[in-house]
Amino acid sequence: MKTRIGRFTMLSCLFVLAALVQLVQLPVAQADSWYWLSSDSKYSKFFDPTSVYTEESAKTSHGNVPIAIRAWTRTNYSYGGAQETLAAYKLTKLIPDATQLSYSYAQVLINPQNRTLQYLEEAFYDAKGTRLWHTTAPGRLKEINSQEFDEAFYTAIVDETFRTEQETERAKAKDRWLSLWEEATLDGHRTSVMVDTSTLRLRDKNVIGWFWQETKDSNGAVLEIKFLKRAINLPQGSEKVVSGKYWSAKTGWQPMRDMDGIYRAIRTGTAKYTGLQALRNYAKTHQDWLTRYQISK
Repeated sequence: MKTRIGRFTMLSCLFVLAALVQLVQLPVAQADSWYWLSSDSKYSKFFDPTSVYTEESAKTSHGNVPIAIRAWTRTNYSYGGAQETLAAYKLTKLIPDATQLSYSYAQVLINPQNRTLQYLEEAFYDAKGTRLWHTTAPGRLKEINSQEFDEAFYTAIVDETFRTEQETERAKAKDRWLSLWEEATLDGHRTSVMVDTSTLRLRDKNVIGWFWQETKDSNGAVLEIKFLKRAINLPQGSEKVVSGKYWSAKTGWQPMRDMDGIYRAIRTGTAKYTGLQALRNYAKTHQDWLTRYQISK
């Protein structure tokens, strides 16, 4: 990604300096400050590579490893994206006309060891550059996975920091989702589980990541989905659910509560044990990926 930075002009540097000096009013960026990440019918996402800097690092035997990274992002909105965003932020009374919201700037803080992102400052603008809303109150701490809006920001900023493409490549890889197991019941219902390898990391003897568990009826209609963060002790063959959420047609998405934090053995000969073996094999062949950015063994 070094070559990308080289294409930015001195105006980009001036923009970053302005961002640091004018903390009350977020800056209006120069046209060539933003690197495009993705677009769909609602949102276009950008980040400024020249704004990426390491706030804190940990000293390790193999050098300093960033543990806190700041950067500026930009989001452009279609009418549908603006409607959705204003409703999520509870700003429909302040900005009742969604056509007013054209784009936003945000400064984010990233921790690559825990795969988290947090908004530190954010502002919404109309098409003429008039600020409609602004906050410096830190947002909630998000763990980045396939369900988070901010995933493209996270992968680009981490790759820019570590001078790699591995986060972006893994997020876009055809084999990002690793199928683990599938089983059927007598009534024809089928349950399948796959893991998002972009989220996998190794902590001591535990593989931690996000798992998609889906149950369908005999006609192929989805009955329920569980999106779970699991910790799996590979040598012991046990697992626990750390957090997650649940979906059904009746309830929609709901957070899962009352996690007891207890490891439970995965029984030999079960479909789940097949998944455990698949994870063990993945860990053997992807050690570098699972231990990326680690500051302790």
